[in-house]
Amino acid sequence: MKNPKIVKYSVYIMTNKVNSVLYVGVTNNLTRRVYEHKHKLIKGFTSKYNIDKLVYFERFNSPSEAIKAEKKIKGWVRRRKIELIESMNLEWRDLADQRQDPSLRSG
Repeated sequence: MKNPKIVKYSVYIMTNKVNSVLYVGVTNNLTRRVYEHKHKLIKGFTSKYNIDKLVYFERFNSPSEAIKAEKKIKGWVRRRKIELIESMNLEWRDLADQRQDPSLRSG
């Protein structure tokens, strides 16, 4: 019997080209969600502010863990969010570029 696929939940931070706006989100499919942001498939805040650059993500095994982390990060002041981003991505690279971060390939 095959093991069921383990879904990984992700908390992520995205920004725009000039890093002027930070967006914190949670998803069960990071690759799909980043694609939606980059192609402005969902109207609203992220399409209005051209949020299309993935600068931070963290994976969790359960949705409750991911939602808890998302709420915690959303409550932080901007400076603390920047420190979190820079702890894993000092240069603010777009982590959705699979050449730079192959872990995104798994979704």
